[in-house]
Amino acid sequence: METVVIAGLGLIGGSLARNIHTHQDVHLIGVDQRESTLAYALQHHIIDEAMTSFQEAASKADIILLAAPVSKSVELLLQLDSIDLQKDVLVTDVSSVKGPIFQQAAALRSDRITFVGGHPMAGSHKQGIEASKAHLFENAIYVMTPVQQATDVHIDRLKQLLSGTKSTFITLSAEEHDEMTGVVSHFPHFIASALVQQAKKWEAKHSFLPKLAAGGFRDITRIASSNPGMWQDIFFQNKEKMAVLLDDWIREMQTFRTLLAEDKREEIHTYLTDAKSYRDGLEPRKKGAIPGYYDLYVDITDQPGALQKVLAVIADAGLSIVNIQILELREGLTGVLRLSFAEQKMQLKAKGVLEVFGYEVKIQD
Repeated sequence: METVVIAGLGLIGGSLARNIHTHQDVHLIGVDQRESTLAYALQHHIIDEAMTSFQEAASKADIILLAAPVSKSVELLLQLDSIDLQKDVLVTDVSSVKGPIFQQAAALRSDRITFVGGHPMAGSHKQGIEASKAHLFENAIYVMTPVQQATDVHIDRLKQLLSGTKSTFITLSAEEHDEMTGVVSHFPHFIASALVQQAKKWEAKHSFLPKLAAGGFRDITRIASSNPGMWQDIFFQNKEKMAVLLDDWIREMQTFRTLLAEDKREEIHTYLTDAKSYRDGLEPRKKGAIPGYYDLYVDITDQPGALQKVLAVIADAGLSIVNIQILELREGLTGVLRLSFAEQKMQLKAKGVLEVFGYEVKIQD
C-alpha cells in the first residue's frame, strides 16, 4: 500500500484528501500546523494518520501533495531536499503560480525526488477543512506542469491517484500556465479590485452610488471579495507576469481614451463588437450582457438526474427561474449550478426550500 502525504489540510488539501481516501487504497497522512484541523480530519475519517512534522511525514511518503500557499510550498520543497530519503518520492502541488516553485524544483539536489506541478482550478467561498468536499473538483480543469525529468509514467501515476476527482487533465509548461492564469484569473482579480476602489472614491461625491452598484456591478466585481492574503501572495509570486499585463492594460486604456478624444465612433463600435464576439465565443452556452439578477449557487454532484431534482424542487414551490447556468470552471465559486431569479423574495424562498431538501445553497455576497 502506497503512502500519500498531503501537506496543508485547508479547502483544497482537505478536498483532495477526502477524494483520495474515498477512491484509492492508500495510507493517507495529513500534515498541518493546526491541531484542531488534524483532529477534525481524523474524526471525520478524511485521513488515516495526522502529523505536524512535514519532515517526519515526508520520510514515509511515496507521493507528496503540497497544498499550502505558494510561498509555503516553496519552503516545504526546500525542506524536502534536506531529508535523507530512503525511497523515491513523487511530489506535486496545487499552487496557482508555478514559476517560484519550479525554480526551487529545478534546484533540487536529491535524485530521489520527481516533481510534477499541479493546479486544480476549483474552489469555494468557504475556507478550511470544514468546507472540504470530495466532489469539489468534478468537471474542473486540472493543470499538470511536469519538470523536465518527469516522464509520462510519473504524470499517469498522478492522474491515477486523482482519477476520482473527475477532473479534466491538461499538461502545460510552467511559463504557459502562469501567463494564461495571469490573463484570465490573476489580472482580472486586480481589475475587479481596482473597479471597486474607483467606485469607493466616487462615492465621496455621489452618496447614492452604492445603491446603483447593487446589480451588475456586483456581479462583475464579485472576485474582489476573494481572500486578500491569498491574492497578495499570488500577485507577488507572479509579479513579473502581472507587470507585463498591467503595461498591456495601460496601453489598452490609452488607446481607448484616444478613440474617445478623437470622436472615433466607428472604431469604438468595432472595438466593442470585437470584444463581444470574443467573449460570447468563450463558452458553449452563450450569454448576453451581465444582468443584475438574484442568484443562488447550488452545490450538486455530477450524477444523472441531479439537475432535474433541483428543478423539480423549484417548480413544486411555484418559483420561476430567469436563467440557469452550469458552471464549468469552479474556481472561486460556490457550486456547480447558478439559478437566477427576477426578484429577491423568490431567491430567498428558493434558498429555504432547497435547504429543507438538504442542498447546500449560497447567496453570493
